Amino acid sequence: FLARQSPALVAERALDPAVHRVLYLGVYAPFLAAAVSLAFGVPLAYHLARGFVGQELVESLVDLPLVVPHSVAGILILFGFGKGGAFPNVTVLGSMIGMVLAMTFVSAPYAVNATREAFESIDDRLEYASRIHGANRWDTFRRVTAPLAIRGMITGGVLAWARAVSEFGAVAVVAYSVSFFYPPSGGEVTTQHAPVFVYGTYLQGGLAESGAVAFILLCVSALIFLIIRYLTTDSTTTGGVV
Repeated sequence: FLARQSPALVAERALDPAVHRVLYLGVYAPFLAAAVSLAFGVPLAYHLARGFVGQELVESLVDLPLVVPHSVAGILILFGFGKGGAFPNVTVLGSMIGMVLAMTFVSAPYAVNATREAFESIDDRLEYASRIHGANRWDTFRRVTAPLAIRGMITGGVLAWARAVSEFGAVAVVAYSVSFFYPPSGGEVTTQHAPVFVYGTYLQGGLAESGAVAFILLCVSALIFLIIRYLTTDSTTTGGVV
């Protein structure tokens, strides 16, 4: 793949403002989806690690997006949150909200399961000792449980972000093109999620054009993962939550 790329074509697409917008959206929207996945996933993972009545049903619902076809996931989002859905005043079809919902649906299981494993690996005696010394449940979670599970939370967030970056089917159904605020232009622009954009480029420009865009996306993704791995190594992660 690398050997067959045209340096001139890659450079041309790398300087294309349309590609810049796609790259920005391809990082920004998955970041929002990962943040939402963690915001709801961490409390859920904590309770799943502790166990409760009906846990098997909840676990099945959490893992369901892993086996649901991606186009079906998009249809579920439109039925659940589109016109006549849970929030009738919120526009989902063709909006940033719809895109983030679609990404969250497919990526949340990774955040929940990775965080749950981190919680399950913590020795219960440490939390018990905290409670014995007078800490309430929140203080125990904030000062004992969360710091010990922070790497699992980070891993879950990274996996959720990566899954959202690669999502095609659900996003293509819910938000094929979206308008959003783009800081470099100082206003709203309209573009597509990176996998959708690559597919459209392939249909319109052929293999060479889509290959150049795909090469740029691969480089950006690899760079981001290198930065994340550096920031989450044992020497750079404090493991504490204030």
